[in-house]
Amino acid sequence: MVVGVDGSAGSRDALGWALVAAARAGASLEVVSAFPVDFYWTDPYLLDRGRVDSLRSDTGARTRELVEAVRREPGVAAVPGTGDVPAEVTVVAGAPAEHLVRVAEGADLLVVGSRGRGGIRSTLLGSVALHCSTHAACPVVVVHPSTTTGPARVVVGVDGSVPSRTALARAAEAAAERGAELEVVAAYDLPNYWSELYVVLAESLEEVQDAARRHAEAAVAEVLGEQPTVPVTVVTVRGTAGEALVQQAAGAELLVVGSRSRNALSGMLLGSVSLHSVVHAPCPVMVVHPAPGAAQEGTSSTLAGAAN
Repeated sequence: MVVGVDGSAGSRDALGWALVAAARAGASLEVVSAFPVDFYWTDPYLLDRGRVDSLRSDTGARTRELVEAVRREPGVAAVPGTGDVPAEVTVVAGAPAEHLVRVAEGADLLVVGSRGRGGIRSTLLGSVALHCSTHAACPVVVVHPSTTTGPARVVVGVDGSVPSRTALARAAEAAAERGAELEVVAAYDLPNYWSELYVVLAESLEEVQDAARRHAEAAVAEVLGEQPTVPVTVVTVRGTAGEALVQQAAGAELLVVGSRSRNALSGMLLGSVSLHSVVHAPCPVMVVHPAPGAAQEGTSSTLAGAAN
């Protein structure tokens, strides 16, 4: 697993989350930190090779200290195995986002904070988190500050598409690692067209809801089998998929979304529902991309795109 840190509170949370996840999965951790070089052209002093080496060394030392400090935090240390997770520090020069995507090639997971040191206060998602969740080939977890309430839950959105089935499989793995219940969410609503006559002739709201539940249950059976290894609850929520997922994720340990959906515009790698979830979710969000070349199958018109 790979995690990006920059000394900010958000990246500290991401590091703690990654240590716990690595301990549960029996994985090693690569901790990536960057030092800036984009202003070197205007500062002759910083062109000195010794100065660059000093910055790299100092960044590495600070990162290693941070790793050990986060290991000792009560919430992290309480999880068995976090003290033994192998953690390698990698220091890179320049903007961190592209480095993180490159370093994470072939990794099982990339973890980043929702906001870094450079985040604009008016934004809810930092540029590094957005870039990584959009471009990384492996699943990406964007860690938001959260408070888990009630029984442990992992929430996942489904719409029958290839990305949502991939997300469902990954969510089941995450639930098993945490001893959590898997909550499968299908959003539904009546179509809103210009013609009032169409609405009169169309399916009733109850029929749409029933169809959404049936499709979600069929997806669970197809992906996880008739007897899943984790407890599964199917929930139908009226409204847009993004809002439904954010609503259901309140108090959950993790929200898992697939990207991209059948409705994504050409060139867009992160769909609108995935983006909404990553920006607004009240808990950590995992974005799962389907395997390269996987067919983007259509879904029933009764289902909102929960893996958009």
